[in-house]
Amino acid sequence: MAGHSKWATTKHRKAAQDKKRSALFSKLSRMITVAAKTGGDPNPENNAALAAAIAKAKSYSLPKDKIEAAIAKAFGGGDVEAFEEVVYEGYAPAGVALYVEALTDNRNRTAADVRSAFTRAGGNLGATGSVAFQFERKGEIAIEREGAPDEDELMLLVADAGGEDLEGGEDGWLVYTAQSDIMAVKAALEAAGVPVKGAELVMEPVTTTVVSVEDAKKVLRLVDTLEDLDDIQTVYHTMELTDEIAAALEE
Repeated sequence: MAGHSKWATTKHRKAAQDKKRSALFSKLSRMITVAAKTGGDPNPENNAALAAAIAKAKSYSLPKDKIEAAIAKAFGGGDVEAFEEVVYEGYAPAGVALYVEALTDNRNRTAADVRSAFTRAGGNLGATGSVAFQFERKGEIAIEREGAPDEDELMLLVADAGGEDLEGGEDGWLVYTAQSDIMAVKAALEAAGVPVKGAELVMEPVTTTVVSVEDAKKVLRLVDTLEDLDDIQTVYHTMELTDEIAAALEE
C-alpha cells in the first residue's frame, strides 16, 4: 500500500507502546479510574467515558482483573489523586505537528517535562490551539482478521453500523467513525458477529507532513521521549508514515 497508511501509523503506535507494557498498563488503569470517578458510575453502560476507556484498554490487552481493580479504586472510599486532562501542542523537527494528551496531578511538573522534551529534540512547544486545527477526533475500532467477514461483506456491515471508513492491514481491519458514534458502531458490529478487538478515540491528522527517513527518526525519538513520561497518555503526529519510512523503522 503506497503513501500514508492509517494502519501503518496505528501499528507503529501500538508496537511502540507494547514495548512499554508495564508503564502503559499503569496509564490505562489511571485513565479508567479517572473516567469512572468523573462519570460517577462504575457501570460502563451508564458512563460513556468509562465505556470508552475500557474499550481502549481492551484494545491494548489490559487484563480484566486490572480493569476491575481500576474501577474499584475510584469508588473504594480512599483518596483518588486529583488528576486532570491537559493537552500540549507543538512542532517536532521538520515541521511535524504534535498533539500530546496528558493526565496529571501536577500541571507545573508535566509542563516542565514536556517543554524540556521538545527543546532537547529541536522542536517547539506551542500555545493552546496552535496545532489542534490540524487534527480531527475520530473513533477507531480494531477488528481481528481471523474470523472476520471478507472485505466486501465487512464494508457493508460497517456502513450499516454507521461507520465512516474501513482500512485493512496484514493483522486485521480498522474502522473509523464519528467521535460520538464509536460505541454504537462497535456494538452493532459485535452484534453482527464481527470479531472486535477494541476501540478508542484518536486524533487523526487532517493533512499529513512529508518528511525524510532521517527526519522521521528524529520525530519518533521525540514521540518516544514524550510517551516515556509518566503523565503522558497519548501522542499524535501529522507525519506521513510511508512504506519506505515504516520499513526503515523496522530495521
